[in-house]
Amino acid sequence: MKNRIILPLFFCITCCLQTVTAQHSPNYEFRGVWVASVENIDWPSKRNLPVAQQKEEFIRLLDMHQVNGMNAIVMQIRPAGDALYPSQYEPWSEYLTGKQGLPPNPYYDPLEFMISETHKRGMEFHAWLNPYRAVFNILKSSVAPSHISRIHPEWFLVYGDKKYFNPGLPEVREHTVRVVKDILTRYDVDAIHMDDYFYPYRIAGKEFPDQQTFQKYGNGLSKDDWRRSNCDSIIVQLYRAIRSTNPRVKFGISPFGVWRNKSQDPMGSETKAGQTNYDDLYADILLWLEKGWIDYVTPQLYWERGHKLADYDVLLKWWNDHAYEKQVYIGMGIYRAGNNEAWKNKNELPGQIRELRKYKTTQGSVYFNSRVFEKNPNGWNDSLRNNYYHYPALIPPMPWINNDAPEQPVLHRKSATEIEASYNGNLKLKGFGLFVLPQEKELKFINTQLVQIILSSKSAVIDLTKVRDGAGKKIYIATIDTYNNVSELKELK
Repeated sequence: MKNRIILPLFFCITCCLQTVTAQHSPNYEFRGVWVASVENIDWPSKRNLPVAQQKEEFIRLLDMHQVNGMNAIVMQIRPAGDALYPSQYEPWSEYLTGKQGLPPNPYYDPLEFMISETHKRGMEFHAWLNPYRAVFNILKSSVAPSHISRIHPEWFLVYGDKKYFNPGLPEVREHTVRVVKDILTRYDVDAIHMDDYFYPYRIAGKEFPDQQTFQKYGNGLSKDDWRRSNCDSIIVQLYRAIRSTNPRVKFGISPFGVWRNKSQDPMGSETKAGQTNYDDLYADILLWLEKGWIDYVTPQLYWERGHKLADYDVLLKWWNDHAYEKQVYIGMGIYRAGNNEAWKNKNELPGQIRELRKYKTTQGSVYFNSRVFEKNPNGWNDSLRNNYYHYPALIPPMPWINNDAPEQPVLHRKSATEIEASYNGNLKLKGFGLFVLPQEKELKFINTQLVQIILSSKSAVIDLTKVRDGAGKKIYIATIDTYNNVSELKELK
């Protein structure tokens, strides 16, 4: 029987998510890293690496982020109308094998491998797709005969040195939906994630060449409104496809950090950005949040605190105020370490983390990009490991997707110091969480500190003498389902 937690002694999801500042480290917090494959930014580090080395690199990458306290990877699996997995719709990526359309040799499925290794560590795998970029560089990129731009050249437009899917064509949107449904059908991803490249960033003096399409499909709208409606259409189509194909999978968008400036719209932010989501990329993120077409938003707030044109603190508050009860994870620009005086300051990133934890809607961070962490810029790996991410955190659950909490574990004492916890319920289990609480504190979820997550589908043996930071404190256990819903806490005595 499904057990819905309602007792105020413990926690409800809303209470938990609104009071993260009540504890040293939030029990619920998204801690992700973007892993970019385009131009081999992060993984694989080079084209045509031996398969064994590709695997070694990814495992090393995961281990580093796990030690840093991360609980999610946002992996770019479709950088430019191609794939880091076998696909009937799009060719193998050149960033994998050096030549588009060429499979790895010896053959393996990189996506299946990456998902498996990520889940082994209790981390979520968010599949990152670029919606409209088709050829990264028309002069240099490898383009296979099987690439969709060769098969349907009428679907594409050249702008600058890149080739883009034409967002105004229904056939393009249908193709993107097919690609996503294929992933959802064959792979155990936790989310579909798209970044800020809808319509491309403007090139000075050049108009995006979609006039002919506008004349055919504009239907009386202004060109700007028509372009926005095209982006709205792909988002709602993808949302419906995800919910109908695999409703447990989340849908997230990582937009440019400014929706609109206040000078353009009373709802806009106190910023002076040269380009914005709404006016230049034609992505009306607020509409998507308001309509519930996306589950989370990760605005790319790559500016420092106090930036003259786009202040991190100003934008952080703005996104929290305009989340429409969906989750906000802040895109953090760790790649900027050392770029200017602000980013040479070792307190910049920690200060940003402390600031975002003050807001009830913000549920965590995603860092760009993975490879930067290998250099431990400004000692920030150490700051995360030893302070801000010293304790583990669960991915925040989404009650609109699932809100059925698992039953408490059943406890059986095996020895003076060992207790076996088992789960006899019907929900699919992620594992068990161990929480500590000072003796004088009242038992409330917000007063406890999650200190360990034990991955298990059924049972686990806990040695009370080895519980992290458990000496002199009360120790509790809870079951955690695959949606990260948590049972009522049960004391280990």
